[in-house]
Amino acid sequence: MEAAQTNNQRGSSRKNPTLESLFARDSVSENEKILSLISHCIIIFTCTDPSESPSQQELKRQNLIDLLSIIKASKKPLHDQVISPLMAMISANIFRPLPPPSKPSSSITADLDLFPDNEENPISKLSRMWSHLQLVYEILLRLVINTDTRKLGPYIDHPFLVSLLSLFQSEDPRELESLKNVYHRIYSRFTLHRSFMRKAMNDVFLNYVFETERHSGVRELLEIWGSIINGFTVPLKEEHKLFLMRVLIPLHKTKGMQGYHRQLAYCVSQFVHKEPVLGGVVVRGILKYWPVTNCQKEVLLIGELEELVEIIDTDQYRKLALPLCTQITRCFNSWNAQVAERALYVWNNEHFVKMASMAMEEVFPIVVEGMERNLKWHWSKSVRQLTENVKVMFIEMDQILYSKCLEEIKRRESTARQAEIKRKEKWDRIEMAAAKNHRFVQQKQPPYIFVSH
Repeated sequence: MEAAQTNNQRGSSRKNPTLESLFARDSVSENEKILSLISHCIIIFTCTDPSESPSQQELKRQNLIDLLSIIKASKKPLHDQVISPLMAMISANIFRPLPPPSKPSSSITADLDLFPDNEENPISKLSRMWSHLQLVYEILLRLVINTDTRKLGPYIDHPFLVSLLSLFQSEDPRELESLKNVYHRIYSRFTLHRSFMRKAMNDVFLNYVFETERHSGVRELLEIWGSIINGFTVPLKEEHKLFLMRVLIPLHKTKGMQGYHRQLAYCVSQFVHKEPVLGGVVVRGILKYWPVTNCQKEVLLIGELEELVEIIDTDQYRKLALPLCTQITRCFNSWNAQVAERALYVWNNEHFVKMASMAMEEVFPIVVEGMERNLKWHWSKSVRQLTENVKVMFIEMDQILYSKCLEEIKRRESTARQAEIKRKEKWDRIEMAAAKNHRFVQQKQPPYIFVSH
């Protein structure tokens, strides 16, 4: 028995090195294959140069597919000797000069159907490269998700992150989506870089708001920020409150706000959800940047204010009632029917009505005057009907106060009419005196002598 056991141990000792050597050979062959694929993929094709071979472009695409498949299927982490050339290949492919912007400002729509496939369109040019870029971004994302941060640390540094952030100016929405996923994953895994990444994104926003008003990736960056804000702990740090006041609120003033308003409103509401006392700062900031001639922005901002009223601290209702109701009254007096209707629908919100009821003495005169002006002068039948409905609600809230407001309106109108009559009479006296003076001057002037040559 002992001899048999000894023989078995010797046999197993002879087998183990063989298995280890096989695994080592597999690992070496896999690394060699990856390096071979990387060497083919590092060649850059612009896809616009006629001298470039279509077959070579297709070969590169196939090599990228094979490389992605190997990285996905690999159960072991990539070897250090592979990571360095792989990151060099990724950088060579994605960090490139972008086409000149075709839009005057803001984020572009994600709907590719809006952009015809022609030679003059930067997106159509970029779409030819997308068959390669898409795979490179997928490789980078897989690398960030699966590789130990200590191994990737030397390659994903501040210059790499700045270069990655600069690509958010691409006008291809598919690339922006890939960039968003990669940048967000890096933020979640590389905790050491989080502060730098937040500051870098803030610089992009500030440059957009106060300098250029031209950037294609604002919407995607705000989506990243929405996730970041969601993870903030309460009480909020002063740094984060400053971001709200100095960056997010001024983003409401740009011409292209419609392109990213949903993401912006979500970020702002997350702050107010975490600390409802910030609602007052946000509401006053939005009122400060209220548009004068952009009706679409007005409709969006009215909706945002309505949502904020539902989540802000009720202790602030009385302070905010007057400025909010004043702006809403201006909006439902707008000659644009969409703005007027949206502002009138606000009064269906019980939170908004509750806020107004806390300062009825101040709010009623302004709102009642606005409603009476609508009923008398507004051109839209639907606006007049909605105004009538709101009027009924206000009368039910406090009929006596409503009557007082009407009497005050009539008194002011009477005073204004009397002032207008006096002004007209005064001008009539001035004109009569001027006419008399003119006749007197004409009588005093000597007759003219005309001499013909």
